[in-house]
Amino acid sequence: MTQQQAHGSVRPGGRTARTRAAVLEAARERLGAGQYAELTVEGLAARAGVHPSTIRRRWGSVHGVVLDLFDHVAGEIRIPDTGSLHEDLRLLAEGIVTLYTSAQHRNTLFRMVAAATAHPEGERTVRDFFAARTRQVSGMVRHAAARGEIPAGTDVLAVVEAVSAPIYYRLLVSRQPLEPGVARRTAAAAYHAARAGAFA
Repeated sequence: MTQQQAHGSVRPGGRTARTRAAVLEAARERLGAGQYAELTVEGLAARAGVHPSTIRRRWGSVHGVVLDLFDHVAGEIRIPDTGSLHEDLRLLAEGIVTLYTSAQHRNTLFRMVAAATAHPEGERTVRDFFAARTRQVSGMVRHAAARGEIPAGTDVLAVVEAVSAPIYYRLLVSRQPLEPGVARRTAAAAYHAARAGAFA
């Protein structure tokens, strides 16, 4: 079972899909209002128009709902597998940049990271999400190592972090704009470092 299925979305349509959409939108609204600490299963259920037991059965907790929300948002970023690591990293970086040109997605990220600094559950959610997402994306780096494109023993997670961290730094720390060249530069830097054995 995938992580997303574990959070309760196992059918592409019907009542399950409508319930998931309503619950995730309720979570997004509360996060947008900066109210992570006030999130409860009962509050989300009331806002989404479902019974609290539905949320507990499908997501387990507020933590599960917010992780699923992040999974849903991040799912808009395609994980490439072109046969070229340089191209894969560029497409990945462009996907991240494109995702956060949406003010709604940026706001969700900002609120979640803000919650992580003030709320233990928020911190766990952010940590778990980024760890899971990095593992999902790392497959393309493993494929590159198998092709001999980068040295054997390369730390695949470190390569993914190298291409994504500069983008999140601009988003969350320096608050600089994400112009198109950012994706190209970060992808090239991560690729050439991997090729040179910096992550081996």
